[in-house]
Amino acid sequence: MRTTVGIIGAGPAGLLLARLLHNAGIDSVVLESRDRAYVEHRQRAGILEQGTVDVLRAAGAGERMDREGLRHDGIELRFARKRHRVDFPALADGRSVMVYAQTEVCKDLIALQLKEGGPLLFEAEALAVEDADTDHPRVRFRHGDREDVLECDYVVGCDGFWGVARQAVPSELTQVFERTYPFGWLGILADVPPSHDELVYARHDRGFALLSMRSPSVSRLYLQVPADTDAETWSDEAIWGELERRFETADGWRLERGPITQKSVTPMRSYVHEPMRYGRLFLAGDAAHIVPPTGAKGLNLAVGDVVTFARALTYEKESGSAELLDAYSETCLRRVWQAERFSYDMTTLLHRAPDATPFEDRLQLARLERIASTRAAETDLAEAYTGFPFE
Repeated sequence: MRTTVGIIGAGPAGLLLARLLHNAGIDSVVLESRDRAYVEHRQRAGILEQGTVDVLRAAGAGERMDREGLRHDGIELRFARKRHRVDFPALADGRSVMVYAQTEVCKDLIALQLKEGGPLLFEAEALAVEDADTDHPRVRFRHGDREDVLECDYVVGCDGFWGVARQAVPSELTQVFERTYPFGWLGILADVPPSHDELVYARHDRGFALLSMRSPSVSRLYLQVPADTDAETWSDEAIWGELERRFETADGWRLERGPITQKSVTPMRSYVHEPMRYGRLFLAGDAAHIVPPTGAKGLNLAVGDVVTFARALTYEKESGSAELLDAYSETCLRRVWQAERFSYDMTTLLHRAPDATPFEDRLQLARLERIASTRAAETDLAEAYTGFPFE
């Protein structure tokens, strides 16, 4: 097989990149190791920044998002039994966010790719990226019961943290920056309307809690738990009881209960791989960086990466200059590190470390009080949450 851009991974990053390239008249082939049903149903992110929403609309993939997604103009911070709402449009130049699950983004982009785009091969496992430092990189992959080779001008690895793309970058050329947190998130899906119309981030002496949603009838909620927790050791009754304790307020707010349909534990880590480019191999999304989910940045960072690559390749096609392609890693990393900083700040602001001292507890409360009482601090949070610009 032969194409201009070989894309490894049919998550939202790989699928959106294929769409952006198609709209720019650049051909691509997408290789995805899983089947279509798996890709369309794996539960991941659910918050889209303003920039991500704008990109999906411009790419022709926003119709169902605008019809079924939930626009949110703020979040609520909850601490010391108090509530404080952060008003995004008032603080961040009119920007907002959209609650629209990654599963739905993937469904929309898959439908467009199969209808209008280039080849999208499911159950096509990438085995290796070869000759990345030449003008003719190759992706060796297995599809069905045979091995094949995809010859490309460029390869973009959107294949996640455990994918093969990053392995093609020589170790002597890389730097890795990472932090592992001593806690995770016990997440549930519940068939009950959300108990609040916006996300609620709660700091409590027993640990962090988050109230989110997937639709007007499905709630998504999280509890901070030790990193090695087995979700099955938590009964439904225990989960609801702990959520109620952590969300408790002085004004009598109530958490509505419902049937829990799914529960799992998400580990928490920060990770950055530099550089994000080696020869004609470009890394995007979780293949290059991971953020703790507190800042809702993972999916949005991946979108920023592929937007940057698509713009750079389009510029090269139109001008003959590789200037933007050469700057890909540096350009992406500026945004990545700001998102890492914000995600770390949100995580340390709201989660209680296992060995936290009373001094550190009071510092957390002081930081939250400052956000709640100081427009400058509140604005910094709102601007970061709604999204850093796609350069």
